[in-house]
Amino acid sequence: MLPQILQPSVSSIRVYSILVLHLLIDLNRGESQVVGAHQPIVALVDNDIILPCHVEPEKDVTAEILEWTRSDLTPKFVHVWRSGQDLVNTRNPSYRGRTSLFINELKNGNISLKLSRVKLSDEGTYECEVPLMDEKAFVKLVVASVAATSPVISLSGIDSNRGGVVLRCESAGWYPEPELLWLDGEGNLRSAGPTETLRGPDDLYTVSSRVTVEKRHSNNITCRVQQKIINQSRETRIHVLEDFFEVQSSSSSVTTGLAVCLALCIILLILASALLVYMKRRNMIKTKRTLEDCEDAPTEENREEEKLMKVDRLMAEVEKLKEEKQQLQHLVDAKEQKHKPSLGLGEKLLDLNTATTGSELEKNQEADKKLKDTEELNTTTVQQSESQSDESLRCFQEQNQSSSANQSPMRGDIILEEVERNGSYLCLKNISREDQFLGGWELKLQNSKQQPITFKFKGDYTLRAGRTLTLRIPATRNQNTDTDDLIWIDLENWSLDDSLKIDLISNTGEQHRLK
Repeated sequence: MLPQILQPSVSSIRVYSILVLHLLIDLNRGESQVVGAHQPIVALVDNDIILPCHVEPEKDVTAEILEWTRSDLTPKFVHVWRSGQDLVNTRNPSYRGRTSLFINELKNGNISLKLSRVKLSDEGTYECEVPLMDEKAFVKLVVASVAATSPVISLSGIDSNRGGVVLRCESAGWYPEPELLWLDGEGNLRSAGPTETLRGPDDLYTVSSRVTVEKRHSNNITCRVQQKIINQSRETRIHVLEDFFEVQSSSSSVTTGLAVCLALCIILLILASALLVYMKRRNMIKTKRTLEDCEDAPTEENREEEKLMKVDRLMAEVEKLKEEKQQLQHLVDAKEQKHKPSLGLGEKLLDLNTATTGSELEKNQEADKKLKDTEELNTTTVQQSESQSDESLRCFQEQNQSSSANQSPMRGDIILEEVERNGSYLCLKNISREDQFLGGWELKLQNSKQQPITFKFKGDYTLRAGRTLTLRIPATRNQNTDTDDLIWIDLENWSLDDSLKIDLISNTGEQHRLK
């Protein structure tokens, strides 16, 4: 029976021991807690701030795991302390190099976080946690901008129904979003239109509002923009003269006249636009007809062939006439030798010889005349052919020049072949089979971080077919002898991370995006 009595006693002792151990752990947890800030912490942009957090009562947390997090971030860790060192790789990239703990104060339970160079994106609720103690605290950070400008009051319009003027107030560079108030000369609030709020790409707010001021009201008006969280305000006061209301009352007729003038100006602009369109179409039709006439004219090669054929025919006729003349001359010489007068011949034979010789001489003279006329005709024909050839060649050259002047690399004949990663040079290439005339053209380069710059080609510059043009800064040498080389003095360096826009602009203003 004794073993049966002792066994329950031993089990009860174990149960009590476990309960006491859990109770001690709970009591130990209850003794220490993590305490943060009871009020929001306000920080200015680019300043350093401390997010308070400590353990009460004081306790050495050097060997503990300490975590600062933001639940709205991914990853959420802002700063992590573990095994006596900072874990940098676990942090959110936007906080790297900007957070730190007070190492010497950890033994006193101080786990406050120092945040350097505060940004607008740092605003939010932070959690300060000691995981092994199962304790955490919350700290709210409010970020404010110091770039707020004083309100600007301007005349917005005229309220003819109420006999007053409309004033507009605007202020920019605020964060967090402020409120805009209109006050009279005694500092009382005035009823005004709703506040218009605009948030820019830099996350800063611009606010504006309008109010109508009547003559019976106090002429001292104040526009105040304030942000209560950061206890910051800006205000501007204006005094509206009484004479101003009288001028405005008589300005309604002037307004009507201005409206009529504006309508007339719009009508004139429409008529001018229609006239410009008509003239442009007329010039296009005239240019088209000129090109058609030039196309209908015989080509230069055909004209040269025709001229050569005429010359060949004329030369053949001249040679033929020369041969006939030589034959006639031989015939005359032969007859003179055959019918030469002798002592025994009579007068009748002499008359016959004279007649025969005269007939041959007449034929010879006719051949000379015909040869002379043929040579004159040949000279006249050649001159006329050359004149017609010169006139056709001039028309062809005018057409070629017009085509070259109007030829546009907008068709993709010129491309951007290379952009150097460090911004030292860029290359253009003529991928067509024809030379591209670029005289008077401009190359425009715009970097996202800089103002746009342009390079203007000289009036006689031509990029040959298949060639590459290198535009570079003076300090860079062009090692490639196969490319044309021009120095761009205003060219500035960039990086591949920049957003580049490169346009080729013709001398008529046509623009083609290369990049």
